[in-house]
Amino acid sequence: MKTEALSVAVPYLIEQDYSAYTDEQHAVWAELVGRVLPELEKHASSAYLDGFQIIGLQRDRLPRLSAISARLEPRTGWNSMPVSGFLPAPAFFEMLAARRFPTTTWLRSRESLEYTPEPDIFHDVFGHVPMHAHPVFADFLQHYGQICARLTDKNDLERMGRLFWFTVEFGVIRQNGQIKVYGSGLISSHGECTYVINGGPEIRPFNVDQVLDQQFSTSEMQKVLYAVESFDEIYEATQEAERRLG
Repeated sequence: MKTEALSVAVPYLIEQDYSAYTDEQHAVWAELVGRVLPELEKHASSAYLDGFQIIGLQRDRLPRLSAISARLEPRTGWNSMPVSGFLPAPAFFEMLAARRFPTTTWLRSRESLEYTPEPDIFHDVFGHVPMHAHPVFADFLQHYGQICARLTDKNDLERMGRLFWFTVEFGVIRQNGQIKVYGSGLISSHGECTYVINGGPEIRPFNVDQVLDQQFSTSEMQKVLYAVESFDEIYEATQEAERRLG
């Protein structure tokens, strides 16, 4: 586990005890994947679907983070690093800036298949990590972490949080004239993804000014989402935000 570039995040790093996962947990993972993957194969962005293959996710077994990182790092420099749980902002931003994605290792129970209040390994790995194989998205996420690590103003950090929400968590892209999902909150939630596919939210063209000021709720379906035409737009958005904030 490469930690040379980290300092404030180090106390939160752990080892993934893969042998501790039970047959029931592997079965829950398989059920979670089986619930969403057929839909994603039709409605996820090509970047996500390509990344799913590149990092070697299995449909019936929980992911081994070291194996994923071994496939991912030669491509974009990113690693998936196991952490003890929710990270404070400075540690989170430091890890992103170092291309180290903090990944929880616990898995939701069968009773909580649709939703967990805190991210688990299904949200973190199945939802997030395939996108880290896309070179432009990978650069965007690192740059985002670098910017946020330098910010001290609470309002600036709040505005950057909205950029993360409407891209990394609830991002959509227009592909061949169709809306496709790439944000982890959509990828890893059957209900959220179905809601978008069925035309629930208003889909607006991506606009960095609107995104930085767009309020959102974490406890209900999203009323507004922002569609990019390419991932260059979100990388350019970090550059534009950097010029305006801090």
